[in-house]
Amino acid sequence: MKKQNENKPHIFGVRHFSPAGAYYVRKYLDEVQPKVVLIEVPSDFTDLMDKITAKEVVPPIAIMAYTLEAPIQTIIYPFAEFSPEYQAILWAKENKVECRFCDLPSSVFLAIQNKGENPSEESLNSYIHRKIDEFSEDSDSEVFWERVMEQAADYQAYRSGARDYGTNLRELTLANTKSDAENIIREAYMCKQVAELCEEGFKINEIAMVVGAFHIEGIEKGNFLSDEEFNLLKKVETKKTLMPYSYYKLSTYSNYGAGNKAPGYYELLWKGLNKEDIYYAVYGYLSRLADFQRTSGNMVSSAQIIEAVQLAISLANIHNSKIPTLKDMQDAAITCMAQGSHSEIILAMANTEVGKKIGKIPQDSIQTSIQSDFYSILKELKLEKYQTLTATELRLDLRENIRVKSEKLAFLDLERSYFFHRLRVLKISFVSFLDKVQDNKTWAEDWVLQWTPEAEIEIVEAILKGDTIEFATAFELNQRIENSSSISQIAEIVKDAFYCGLPKSLEQAFQALQSCMADDIPINEIAKTSTTLSIMLRYGDIRKLDRDVLIPILEQLFLRACLILPTEAFCDANAAIELAEAIIALHNVVENHDFLDRERWYALLTEVAKRDNLNTKISGLAMAILLETGKISNDELGLEVERRLSKAIPADLGASWFEGLSMKNHYTLIARLGLWEKLQDYISALDEDEFKRALVFLRRAFADFSSNEKHDIAENMAEIWGLNKIAVSDAMNKDLKEEEAEIISSLDDFDFDDI
Repeated sequence: MKKQNENKPHIFGVRHFSPAGAYYVRKYLDEVQPKVVLIEVPSDFTDLMDKITAKEVVPPIAIMAYTLEAPIQTIIYPFAEFSPEYQAILWAKENKVECRFCDLPSSVFLAIQNKGENPSEESLNSYIHRKIDEFSEDSDSEVFWERVMEQAADYQAYRSGARDYGTNLRELTLANTKSDAENIIREAYMCKQVAELCEEGFKINEIAMVVGAFHIEGIEKGNFLSDEEFNLLKKVETKKTLMPYSYYKLSTYSNYGAGNKAPGYYELLWKGLNKEDIYYAVYGYLSRLADFQRTSGNMVSSAQIIEAVQLAISLANIHNSKIPTLKDMQDAAITCMAQGSHSEIILAMANTEVGKKIGKIPQDSIQTSIQSDFYSILKELKLEKYQTLTATELRLDLRENIRVKSEKLAFLDLERSYFFHRLRVLKISFVSFLDKVQDNKTWAEDWVLQWTPEAEIEIVEAILKGDTIEFATAFELNQRIENSSSISQIAEIVKDAFYCGLPKSLEQAFQALQSCMADDIPINEIAKTSTTLSIMLRYGDIRKLDRDVLIPILEQLFLRACLILPTEAFCDANAAIELAEAIIALHNVVENHDFLDRERWYALLTEVAKRDNLNTKISGLAMAILLETGKISNDELGLEVERRLSKAIPADLGASWFEGLSMKNHYTLIARLGLWEKLQDYISALDEDEFKRALVFLRRAFADFSSNEKHDIAENMAEIWGLNKIAVSDAMNKDLKEEEAEIISSLDDFDFDDI
């Protein structure tokens, strides 16, 4: 590294998102009147300067750089209206002064991240704060900064304080670590930018720099990086884009390392400085708290607000200050508005301190094609109003709207559905699907829309898959086809392609599905796949894609299930759990499609229900389905109950059969008093060891009964026993004592081999 001229540029040290820093940096620049301003932001972001300052831009915004190969690495540099860097940029534009960014380019920062290291200021952040907490009067670094720096009397006081702050930070944190080495390189690179300006003809005293206070001392040493040294630094290829940002994402609550604890409150500080009203933030903060409380149904009077203001000022006076800090206002609000209860006002504080503000950028400022496509579709489908931090539920009506003139508007919600499903497939979190029971409303879909900066990052990351949302979705579906290992996974891809409105992807997925049909398919896979295809056939008729090609495949899957079910039912208790789920799923499919041979299905269930050599839970479930569909009579059920719950049948097998019988249509069972009489007789005849065996299965059987159903069962038992129905219900439904619950739970691990 080389040493530059002893003369130094004008340096103004700041902290990110410091309202006083943003206010006083403008005063400082007015004073020194530089001809060029350098700002500590990655230098390759300089070509976005005009876009950052465009009239249509509303902060908070951020510049994001990203790598071009998976896994994508990103670095984000956000700006709020009260960012000193942002105000310095605006000052330069307003005064027609050249402005450049001067920190290491993003290609170097991302190369560092690829090595598993983070930018130094973020990695040091928590340590620094702990140290300041130790030494500050308030034992809180944020309160210390606000009381000392945000309340600085003028730019000279702020500049001097920031310099001391930065010097102390270096003393607290420098320890010959990799982060220290990175800081040295960054500062040498910033000095290199100064040297290059001088070579261009600028005088050293015509250059002003706006940098983090931590870097002042390092820059003033004047060691700058040579071209040869810079070329030796590791770099990765990157691209960059502008994106809207939010106050929540700026806040430390989102785990942003260089964040601000209360951006909504700091905006009030910024406005107060510009209005030259030292109490503006006090009035604004406490009034907003009161408004939130009132809106939430918690009454706060005007007198309480006045008392809170007075108390906050009194608390500030204790610290020899006229202006309250956020901590002073919080304490005052808890005391005067919440009767001393922090929990009563905590939501109001979070809402006021963080805020829900989200920035805006014009579409022509977006740098990636997939972002441009996303925003273009957002506008075309009239969805821009949902780009807010507030979650909004939206119901889509996929039917043709015959009340409008254009075809585009007639199928607006259908196009929205295609778009939302594509975002879902790409895992872009702007939308989430609500899988509601629609009461046979096959035309309806329910979604929740909520914008976050993370969604923007997810959009940019999808650029590796395609230049547009449609192409990226098609690529993602094709990748899933190639990586699928089961027919049920392929069926899900068929469904996704169908709902995304992508005929070519649907054809590819369908071909893959047909190829899988030549292989052996387990019954649980048949059930999952059949369920997926059934959903498409039942609810997809409105999507204008051919579904008839799915019918032959569903018929084939049904026939396979019929052929292998009896063999599959010859299984142990663990396998029976998964098989039972498959049988219920297959039955639902059969019930929903007339083209499937229902009589064959019922005959198969009858065979499974009557056979004695199959898993008794599965036989019980088959009987339950037949009972539900009216395929067996009460007499037939009675005979089967007597046979299955007889003394000759081992306790665990009988109880397992009843567990299967209880898996469907509880009220049909409850209404048959004779069933409960036989169950009572069965249990009464068991000895202690047999009872323990049975109880394991019976406990599982009754676990899925609702409290109302258990009450009805209790009434049945009271009638059988000749007791008071209410007393029996109370006794059977009361909570178990702790020792009783432990005994019952231990039955799950009961070792039958010990009996």
